[in-house]
Amino acid sequence: MDQRLKNRTHQDDLALRDELYLALREHRISLPDAIRLMQRISRLTQPEYARHRGVSTATLRQILAGDGNPTVETINRLVAPFGLEVGLVPMKPATR
Repeated sequence: MDQRLKNRTHQDDLALRDELYLALREHRISLPDAIRLMQRISRLTQPEYARHRGVSTATLRQILAGDGNPTVETINRLVAPFGLEVGLVPMKPATR
């Protein structure tokens, strides 16, 4: 059985989605980690997620590694299935 499907229910996926949105609202997640979580929720491999979103696997891997300089269009392609897009938000407060 495909390991991406093993022991995961629809409720588990909904909980992961809620976790993603909360982490985004609270500025607790980086772009690479957010996209990695979206890929996980989607139950797709890196090549499958990249192909599904219309970007190269190499580009996706660079973003997930925190490397490269993705365009706004590329990021929007990766996050659009989750009802998200790049936008301006207040910076998170500095921690002491």
